[in-house]
Amino acid sequence: MNDLPSPTLPLSPVSLPRGSLHCPDRPGDAVAIAPGRAGVEVAWARHLDEVRQAQKLRYDVFATEMGARLKSPIAGHDIDIFDDYCEHLLVRDAQTREVIGTYRVLTPAQAQRVGSTYSDTEFDLTRLRSLRSRMVELGRSCVHAQHRHGGVILALWGALADFMVRNQLDTMVGCASIPMVRNGVVCGDAAASIWRQLRQTHLAAIEYQVLPRLPLPVERLDDSLDIEPPALIRGYLRLGARVLGAPAWDPDFNSADLPMMMRIGDLPARYRKHFLGS
Repeated sequence: MNDLPSPTLPLSPVSLPRGSLHCPDRPGDAVAIAPGRAGVEVAWARHLDEVRQAQKLRYDVFATEMGARLKSPIAGHDIDIFDDYCEHLLVRDAQTREVIGTYRVLTPAQAQRVGSTYSDTEFDLTRLRSLRSRMVELGRSCVHAQHRHGGVILALWGALADFMVRNQLDTMVGCASIPMVRNGVVCGDAAASIWRQLRQTHLAAIEYQVLPRLPLPVERLDDSLDIEPPALIRGYLRLGARVLGAPAWDPDFNSADLPMMMRIGDLPARYRKHFLGS
């Protein structure tokens, strides 16, 4: 079992003097394990082999299932330059110990070290500069095809909420993907239709709106489809998330990416009580 390479674990606690990222209850604990929720356990990766399990799951979902074209130094794994700087949240099946869900989290200090966030590569985030010191990026969220039930997502979100409050961070941003392959054909009509709906109901205030670097050409697409956003986006919206602008086109992942932001202060009361107990 190999320890994670620098800078992920050695530098993270130093970069956040208000508290350790993992805040272990006992020496060696990654995070308080949360068994019993839909038969799953949640923990932060502490070793490289645990991160590799998350990267393999990501490959299975993004490449094998969704058809993404991934460039990776290790076959069968989704790996990019941001991984070494991120904290990796894992959900395991309590019986098989298989990693069935994951998020990666890029903290403000680690974003400074790597030079940007992944979202910066898809959007001009200039208008978010005042939030950066307390803003994390969530990315590469995925759940195993046989475990896509509410328990896994709630377990991930519960651990993320605890992480944010414990480290006095208040803003989460990320790219929420809308698949563009329908019936075997790449088509942006669904993404354009979802954007039309959400810009009317969930668009952020102008001071937080951002611009895509490679815009999806929504003006040339049919945006009249009566189609629901993907389940993960619907979940974010229920948590009080806002869409920051029009979607970017990600040809490698065959997706349109919506920039989204969630703030702890915007959590509806029932979710605040569920996740934070207050």
